[in-house]
Amino acid sequence: MFEIRIICDPADTDRVTKTLAQAFATGPVREYGTRDGDRARLYVTADHFTDGEPEPEMRPTPAEAYALAPSIISEIGWTANEAIGRPTYGWLGREFWLRKAAVLDRIALADNAPGDADEVATEAARRVIELDDQADVEDPRGYVRQQYAHWATSK
Repeated sequence: MFEIRIICDPADTDRVTKTLAQAFATGPVREYGTRDGDRARLYVTADHFTDGEPEPEMRPTPAEAYALAPSIISEIGWTANEAIGRPTYGWLGREFWLRKAAVLDRIALADNAPGDADEVATEAARRVIELDDQADVEDPRGYVRQQYAHWATSK
């Protein structure tokens, strides 16, 4: 897995994003303006394709994904503090949803039994996928692990 940074004309961002997605297995594109405000900065996590499919390392194991994660109790506290005083969950950003989905995934993994914890973790993961505009993800919790691992190592 690697990170790509591109600086381009804002009118070219869609074309650049589509071209990258054809050449690599890409994650969500994060777009920011440049300091001069004339161009766009694009950041995207990518990996090579193998026979048209992303390489297996695109999805880390839970142990790899959560190696740098704080304790489950700490993450529950963080998500609760972030939600306090917000009129709706719509006001909460991607970091909130990613960390919430990750902690719910960790709880479901510790539960070791299919049921409510799995369902809640999957639903939270779907919220992250929705925010990232990634409609064709087959493994929502695997996607969260991938995104969390990237977030934890790049924050």
